[in-house]
Amino acid sequence: MLRAALLLPVVSLIQCGQDETVAAYGAGGREWVLRSIDGTEFPAFAALEFPEAGRVAGQGPCNGYSATLDVPYPWFELRDLAATRAACPDLEAEGTFFAALMAMEQSEVSGGILILRNEAGHEMLFNAVD
Repeated sequence: MLRAALLLPVVSLIQCGQDETVAAYGAGGREWVLRSIDGTEFPAFAALEFPEAGRVAGQGPCNGYSATLDVPYPWFELRDLAATRAACPDLEAEGTFFAALMAMEQSEVSGGILILRNEAGHEMLFNAVD
């Protein structure tokens, strides 16, 4: 009994370091390319990846970006979004992409498809690049 009581804190510490985000449930280790927002084909290139536990990074239509993601799957909530600041002809599409991405609240991974959605009924559909 004493041995089990001594091991409990060690096991708890090990579990604290585990990634419980969408990355650990099929989204990690892949690049995800945005196909549509709310069922409408996205007119520019935008992608996201999960490069390490608690991080999201990718390429918007004009700029690279990164953010913090530390909520457990299936929840999805980005914080501290940071992006480079280059201008390009797709700047309006980039604004749409970032606004939609920041509004997402849930995630679902099914094979090569990643769906992000929120309670307002908005949805982003991504395909894995293999």
